[in-house]
Amino acid sequence: MIALPAEPFAPLFRLDDSELAARGMRRCTADAPRGYPCRVSLVDAAVDEEVLLLPFEHHATTSPYRSSGPIFVRRNAEQARLAVNEIPDGFRRKLLSVRAYAADGDLLVAEVVAGDALERQLSHFLTIPEVALLHLHHARHGCYLCRAERANAG
Repeated sequence: MIALPAEPFAPLFRLDDSELAARGMRRCTADAPRGYPCRVSLVDAAVDEEVLLLPFEHHATTSPYRSSGPIFVRRNAEQARLAVNEIPDGFRRKLLSVRAYAADGDLLVAEVVAGDALERQLSHFLTIPEVALLHLHHARHGCYLCRAERANAG
């Protein structure tokens, strides 16, 4: 699994609220232990932690499947560096959508799975030779979580 890098988001925390609003972004304070999942650290923000809610193009392709959506990023988040086949604990308790894309960006197949079945679903999709990468999303809200790809894909 590949989390987003922190560097592009760090300067956004220096913007004031009106500058963020002009970019379609907003500053939030986490008011619950769940519900503010950071796409950089792949963990939920702690209560009272500052996060930004912002639009993010997670599937920048020239295919009709080009896609963007809202994400949360925690202040001072460090990019999660997961081991091969490691699944973040928080993913195991969510209902997830797994979307498999071809190298040209087209969607090949998708499935909704309980988090505890995620490893099986990822393994299954990665046996399909045409699959270039996978995207994970929250199934209910559709929010992007992260990218997954074959370990030897780079």
